[in-house]
Amino acid sequence: MTAIEQTEAARPRGTRLPRRARRNQLLGAAQEVFVAQGYHAAAMDDIAERAGVSKPVLYQHFPGKLDLYLALLDQHCEALLQAVRTALASTSDNKQRVAATMDAYVAYVEDEGGAFRLVFESDLTNEPAVRERVERVSLQTAEAISDVIAEDTDLSKDESMLLAVGLGGVAQVVARYWLSSETGIPRDRAVGLLTSLAWRGIAGFPLHGADGAEGPQR
Repeated sequence: MTAIEQTEAARPRGTRLPRRARRNQLLGAAQEVFVAQGYHAAAMDDIAERAGVSKPVLYQHFPGKLDLYLALLDQHCEALLQAVRTALASTSDNKQRVAATMDAYVAYVEDEGGAFRLVFESDLTNEPAVRERVERVSLQTAEAISDVIAEDTDLSKDESMLLAVGLGGVAQVVARYWLSSETGIPRDRAVGLLTSLAWRGIAGFPLHGADGAEGPQR
């Protein structure tokens, strides 16, 4: 169950919930408000109202708006990282790995809760704690991709990381464009095009000891 679904299930005012369930409810309500209004326009009153609780209940769990925002960021940055790691570990075929990773980014952006906006389109990146989290997840996802590239090719660690940053950046930018555009391109077709773009690039770097003709395939 997503945070949004938990919010819908737990919203009636006055219902006593276990602490963890209440926290998840509040996070779900906060996500809805932050995604719709942005950090600066959102108010704790709005979030409490959306959750169906009093402001004192909200403050029992989160001392302030920034604490709530950071808790959401932590949750959704971790979700992206785990999605990428799962995609990379899902197969030993490198072309399929690329496809799974591109699909993971599209799925993350496509999620109906819109949490990707907090990570990729935050209006609070001037806040050091927010910027640090956004930069860290970009680095961690790139490192996960880089480890696979370095393991399979003769590229150095730094060279592998450079390519990994490029692949991750292209994936999230294209996924966001596809979601916001009105091109009518079906999801599977969009993932396929993105996979072809990424694979045609990375396949130019051969496996260890290969002659370069086939690229990093198994």
